[in-house]
Amino acid sequence: MMGAAPARAAAQVLPPQPRTFEWEYATGVWSSVGGGATPLDYVIVPQIFSLRISPGVRHPLGGGTLSLRPRFSLLLEPIVRGPETYYIGAAAAGDLEWRNPSGKLAVYFSSGGGAGWMDSKGYEIPGAQGQDFNLNWLIDSGVRVRISPAFEWSLGLFFQHVSNDGRDKVNPGLNVLGPLLRFSRRF
Repeated sequence: MMGAAPARAAAQVLPPQPRTFEWEYATGVWSSVGGGATPLDYVIVPQIFSLRISPGVRHPLGGGTLSLRPRFSLLLEPIVRGPETYYIGAAAAGDLEWRNPSGKLAVYFSSGGGAGWMDSKGYEIPGAQGQDFNLNWLIDSGVRVRISPAFEWSLGLFFQHVSNDGRDKVNPGLNVLGPLLRFSRRF
């Protein structure tokens, strides 16, 4: 039929990549921030071990590639200032990343959550956490620099909320914010 309008182009999805895994180690220093959480002053020095899996979705964007991948993390968080002394947990997150055409530089945003355990002191110290079992959620954003085909450094800003979600009458919650430095190895 002459004069028919051309069909809309379908969204372009890049072909799948070979399956890769990235092991990641992260550390930083987080301080408590307000937002309706505990008034106590906390400082946490997180040690986070993560596994990132190949992107499940990849799209060309702005000359680079936008991808979404899962990340699973073990959270080992010594509390160096505050009534409790540790938080140990796990979290899963979606990692949205735009990587430039050379593949050496990326900007990322991540959000997710999980659960963990701490030595709560809320029944002894006002403002402390009220229950050992807690939930967590996080938001994380920053820049990654690939220094070789297998190794990458990242620097970002990380926010985490820990709370027993009302499972205990003592539930001030804990909001922390701070930088996070990462080193990752691709396999």
